[in-house]
Amino acid sequence: MKKNAFYAQSGGVTAVINATASSLILETRKHKNKIGKLYAGKNGILGALKEDLIDTSKESIANIKSLKYRAGGVFGSCRFKLKDLESDERQYKRLIDVFKAHNIGYFFYNGGNDSADTALKVSKISKDLGYDLTCIAIPKTVDNDLVITDSCPGFGSAAKYIATSTLEGSLDVQSMSETSTKVFILEVMGRHAGWMAASSILAKRKNQNAPHIILLPEVTFNQKNFLAEVKKKVSSDGYCVVVVSEGVRNSRGKFLAEINTKDAFGHTQLGGVAPFIANLITSKLKYKNHWAVADYLQRSARHLASKTDFDHAQAVGIHAVKYALKGMNGTMPVIKRLAGRKYKWAVEPAPVSKIANHEKKLPKSYISKMVLVLQKKV
Repeated sequence: MKKNAFYAQSGGVTAVINATASSLILETRKHKNKIGKLYAGKNGILGALKEDLIDTSKESIANIKSLKYRAGGVFGSCRFKLKDLESDERQYKRLIDVFKAHNIGYFFYNGGNDSADTALKVSKISKDLGYDLTCIAIPKTVDNDLVITDSCPGFGSAAKYIATSTLEGSLDVQSMSETSTKVFILEVMGRHAGWMAASSILAKRKNQNAPHIILLPEVTFNQKNFLAEVKKKVSSDGYCVVVVSEGVRNSRGKFLAEINTKDAFGHTQLGGVAPFIANLITSKLKYKNHWAVADYLQRSARHLASKTDFDHAQAVGIHAVKYALKGMNGTMPVIKRLAGRKYKWAVEPAPVSKIANHEKKLPKSYISKMVLVLQKKV
């Protein structure tokens, strides 16, 4: 008897995660002889644990196609970490019981690093519990920190938003700098990897100096050098634009914006580095400044989505189904950059075991090529 499938979205959403969902659902419908219904979990893996499933077969093809252009996560997402089997077997037994009840033989989990870890655990534990389940992790993260894949669906659109916002914000402050604001600070996401902040460099053009300073998690914040650079740029250009990753740390290894709480995955909550930088500039340099936090806007700006990112998101959804039908348990479809001056790419399989719990940071060679503030490298 043919098996049903389960799909869920996890972690922070993106401008194109629903394009992945749409393409995956449409692809499963092409294989009705092998895949029965596709259920979507409401609010990620919680949908399976709570048996809160959405039967996508009830939706028309037109409705499913329209999902490609919808921001956010249409089925709801979550931050929920499955415990290790040794410490709590109940969650996994519950998961398998729900899958058995709905004849689910294919598990698609669409998310970032922590989600890849969940998919890896389920792929292993289903075997331990004697249940035949093919698990496929599908990449998604604006942080672009998944290893192996050339880029992560969601990042391209976030990068485009950040670069555009940096350019527009810098033109604004440049216009007013003679008699008003001298410094503009834009805070973007990026706990350990500075891909998003680095993408603001795309705003720099021949006649456009901003961003003047980019602060990355990969380098230690040096207050003295930073303030000297701000003063230098205001003196030479009349204004200064700073783009800062939320995960910038001081010489003691502490986040500049750390607060004493943690999220569901155990990550330290960050309390806003932009106002910290702004207060520093106000107190030490006396420059009038403004700050902004891109926050959710940067990751769900569907109106400014990247076409390449959109294509990536669709492709990984389609290939996830193809890999599942081949029985490629514990696999993730990843983007491979092809040789040539013009950007070309393809999708290929990679083992989730080599992706989960690993992190791709900005290479040092990338950082050295940027015109950044003088900081001590980690």
